[in-house]
Amino acid sequence: MMQWHIVCDFDGTITRTDVIDNILQRFADPSWEAIEDQWLQGEIGSRECLSRQLSLVKASPAELLAYFDTVEIDPDFPDFVDHVIGLGATLEVVSDGIEQGIARILARNYVSLLPILANRLRQVDQNSWRIDFPYSSDACRAAAGNCKCKSTPSGKRVLVIGDGRSDMCVASSADFVFAKDSLAEHCERNGIPYARFDSFAELPALLAKLPSNAANAPHYSREQQELFNHV
Repeated sequence: MMQWHIVCDFDGTITRTDVIDNILQRFADPSWEAIEDQWLQGEIGSRECLSRQLSLVKASPAELLAYFDTVEIDPDFPDFVDHVIGLGATLEVVSDGIEQGIARILARNYVSLLPILANRLRQVDQNSWRIDFPYSSDACRAAAGNCKCKSTPSGKRVLVIGDGRSDMCVASSADFVFAKDSLAEHCERNGIPYARFDSFAELPALLAKLPSNAANAPHYSREQQELFNHV
């Protein structure tokens, strides 16, 4: 695994729920849903979507922190991180979510040393917010707030772990994908090499099937992919 770099999504992958959706449901004007529909229909990218939606949030810092402290993660994720580090691979949490929330949630679960590449929430006044996009790119094909393709280093094999739309672009250029939910369906439809998973408890066995040599890794046939899906 020393030749592998892992790009791991947060919302719906490490967590059970989508943190930003829950913030909007709790604290935003209901008009956020119409903006969400525009994004789902492909009329706008996630950067525009998030910018407009987060401007509708009315919550104090204490209210947001209290919400972050209710978010649960996959209980097997901390052990997975230890396992990956022990194998010598690199891992980054790369999310179109909120950096401060991700850091607080992971730290509460004793995961505090991972690099986090995500959008940043900025306070405008006592209970109003905006969102900044330090990892965006005008060249991003998905018009995402966080262009996940920028997080893939040269010289290493790239493994993507994710569950949804924000992972689809980077999955198309990855060497392999561990996928849940709509990302798994996307990989299946588009012939992207992947293995389906439901819990991080399954991933050490799947990692053991990946080639260790970045330069000589083979193309995955459909039959080889089936081996991943029947560990």
